[in-house]
Amino acid sequence: MATVELRFSAQPEHVRTARLVAAAVARRAGVEEAVLDEVRLAVGEACSRAVGLHRGGGLSAPVRVVLTEEEKVFSIEVGDEVSTPSGGPSAGDAAADPDAEGEDEMGLAVIRGLVDDVEVTRGDSGGVIRMSWPAAGTSDLP
Repeated sequence: MATVELRFSAQPEHVRTARLVAAAVARRAGVEEAVLDEVRLAVGEACSRAVGLHRGGGLSAPVRVVLTEEEKVFSIEVGDEVSTPSGGPSAGDAAADPDAEGEDEMGLAVIRGLVDDVEVTRGDSGGVIRMSWPAAGTSDLP
């Protein structure tokens, strides 16, 4: 299992770099050429969402992207460090700003439209969007 980990400061201009790295690693993992645009778009959306959450919450922690090549699956995890609020809404909580909540839901809808296998989790240490695609000759399976 090969893994590439990318961490970048929560700046919108770094999202493009994450998309390019994801596409390059996906290509090397054997993801079909026709799917690479979906990988780029999904990673861009997930990273943009994480950047927005970090910036909205005033966090200086980096956004984390983990790209993993397994035998028949290529997966990407995009993680933020925005924790689940314990009391009421905080500055980084989407519930504090109805517009931010709508953008967050729209971003997740776009990701779910692009990726068949997606999982979104949020906990005390932050959130993770995990996406995966078939790789290296698995496309001919039923």
